[in-house]
Amino acid sequence: MKRDVRILLLGEPKVGKTSLIMSLVGEEFPEQVPPRAEEITIPADVTPEKVPTHIVDYSESEQTDEVLQQEIVKANVVCVVYDVTQEDSIEKIRTKWIPLVNGGAEKGSNRVPIILVGNKSDLRCGSSMESILPIMNQFSEIETCVECSAKNLKNISELFYYAQKAVLHPTAPLYDPEDKQLRPMCVRALSRIFTISDQDNDRILSDSELNCFQKLCFGNPLAPQALEDVKTVVWKNTSDGVQDNGLTLNGFLFLNTLFIQRGRHETTWTILRKFGYDDSLELTDDYLHPQLHVPAGCSTELNHLGFEFLQRLFEKYDEDKDSALSPTELKNLFSVFPSVPWDTDVYTAVPLNEEGFVTLHGYMCHWALTTYLNVQRCLEYLGYLGYPVVTEQESQTAAVTVTREKALDLEKRQTQRTVFLCKVIGPRGTGKTAFLQNFLGHSLSKQQSHSGALSCYAVNTVQVNNQEKFLILYEVDVDTELLKVSDTACDVACLMYDVSDPKSFSYCASVYKQHYMDSSIPCVLVASKADLPEQRQQHGVAPSEFCYKHGLPPPFTFSCIGFDSSSASIYSKLAWAAMFPHLNGSDMSSTSFWLRVTLGAAVVTVLGFSIYRALIRQK
Repeated sequence: MKRDVRILLLGEPKVGKTSLIMSLVGEEFPEQVPPRAEEITIPADVTPEKVPTHIVDYSESEQTDEVLQQEIVKANVVCVVYDVTQEDSIEKIRTKWIPLVNGGAEKGSNRVPIILVGNKSDLRCGSSMESILPIMNQFSEIETCVECSAKNLKNISELFYYAQKAVLHPTAPLYDPEDKQLRPMCVRALSRIFTISDQDNDRILSDSELNCFQKLCFGNPLAPQALEDVKTVVWKNTSDGVQDNGLTLNGFLFLNTLFIQRGRHETTWTILRKFGYDDSLELTDDYLHPQLHVPAGCSTELNHLGFEFLQRLFEKYDEDKDSALSPTELKNLFSVFPSVPWDTDVYTAVPLNEEGFVTLHGYMCHWALTTYLNVQRCLEYLGYLGYPVVTEQESQTAAVTVTREKALDLEKRQTQRTVFLCKVIGPRGTGKTAFLQNFLGHSLSKQQSHSGALSCYAVNTVQVNNQEKFLILYEVDVDTELLKVSDTACDVACLMYDVSDPKSFSYCASVYKQHYMDSSIPCVLVASKADLPEQRQQHGVAPSEFCYKHGLPPPFTFSCIGFDSSSASIYSKLAWAAMFPHLNGSDMSSTSFWLRVTLGAAVVTVLGFSIYRALIRQK
C-alpha cells in the first residue's frame, strides 16, 4: 500500500475547486476566492486510512500545460471538478479533461484513477448523474462520482475519502468493469489464498475455516447468523458456490466480486495485503524475502516451528494417508507457487518409499537441505505456502534458527547444530554417486535403471549419540570445482579412492595436502569398491601409512555391492567427525574414540542439567 496520497484537482474556471479545498481545511471563503489554492498536506492521523495526503490545485489561467503534465504524472488520483448547473462543464469532462489526464498519465508509469466531482449541488434541484453515467461507462478509469457543495459542506470529507480510496484500494487491478468480472491476476491471487485457507484440502471452506480466515484478515470471527447470510447470498447467485454447507472456490471468488461491485473493494484489498500482495497483485519482496542476518561461520536450520508447519502441510496434501506424496500430491502442495519449485532430481536426493514417492522423512530432508544451502530460497518458499499468515508469525524467519559460529563450536568443543555438510571428493569413476545413492537406500540396480541425471546432493538422517542429525552429502565435480578456498568449505570432507585403481589414491592425497592439511575441517578417507581385488596404490605412501602420518583415522572400506552394516556405519562416522571436529585425527574405528565422544557428550548433558537446576534454585 502506498505511504502517501497525492490528489490533483482539475476543472474549468469557477467550478469551485479552490472552495472545496478551503471547505476541507475549515477556512472561511474570502470575498474574492483565488483561482488556485496552494498545495496543502493533511497529516496521516486525521485521515481515515492513516496516510498523509497532499492536495494540489491546478489553475489553467495561472499555470502552463507543461506544469499540468508534470502534475498528472506525479498524481496518484485526479479529481475532475465540474459545475452541476452547467451542461457545458459536464461535457468538457469527456472532451477535454479526461483526454488530458490520460495523455499525461501515458507519459508517466501508471494509469491514473479519476474521481468525478459535481460541485454546487446546492444550486440544482435533482442530480446530474443522468448526464454523468454515459461518461462513466465510456471511461473505465473513472472510479466514482461524488456530488457535493463547498458552500453547504455537503460530501466534502466523502470526496477526499473516495479519492484516497481510489489510490489505496484501486479497482482497476481487481476488476474489469466492461466484462464485469475479476481480472486474471486477481483470480490467481484469491485462488492461492483460498487454497492456503482450506486447511483440510477438501476444496471447501467450512464454517470453522471461514471463521479462521475472517479472524486472520479482519481480527474477529463472523457471527453464526452473518456466516449463514453470506452463504445464502452466494447460494442464491451461483450454481456451485456452496457445497456441503461450505464455500467453494467459485463461491469465494463470487463473494469478492460482489464486494467490489458494491464499492467495498477495500475488503478484498485487506485480504490480499494480509497474504502479502502489493498493488500490482504480486507478492511483495518484503513478504517473500524478510531480512535474516547470517554471520560468517554460521549456518541456517529449520526449527521446531518450521518443521511443525511443514508436517501439517504434508499431512494436508497426503490424500491417501500413505505417509508419502505422489507426484500429483506434490504438485497440489506446490499449486500456490508460480511454478513447481522442486525439480525431478529430488527423487535422487532424498529417501523414497518402494513406489518411488517422497516420504515424510524424505520431504523433511529436502527442506533441511534447502534451508542449509539457501535460506533465502527457503524463506521464499515458506512465504508462498503462507507460513507467516497461517502461523500468525511476523515473518518466515520465525521458522529458521541461525546457528552459533562454527569457530565458537570448535572452541567450546560442542555444537547444537543438527545439519552437517559433507563434501565427497575423489577422481572420476571412484563410485561417489553410488556412495550418495546408497546413503538414501537406493540399490545399485535402482540407480542403474534411473533415467536422467542423478542429483549431486543426498540428504538423510543418521543417529549420533541417540540423536537424529541431518547429513548432507555433496558430490564434488572434479573437473570444475575445488578451484578456490570456498569450494572446499564444509563440515567434513570425505576423500574417496578406488581400491582397484592404482592411480586413484594420489588424487585424494593431493587434495588433502592442498586444501585440508592445514584447516580445521575433519577428513575421512573411504576406500571404495572393496568388493574388487585391491591394487597397490602408486602413490609413494600407502593409504594407511598416509593416514597415520597425517593424524587421520585409517580408511574405511565401502562397497555398494553386498551393502552391509560396516559400509552403512561410514555415514554415522562422517556425522560424528562433523560434530566433533576437535577430535580430527582420532582413530574413529577404535573403541577409545567412541568412548571419548560418548563421555564428552555425557559431560555436556550433566553440566547442562546442573546449570538448569542451579538456575531453578535461584528463582
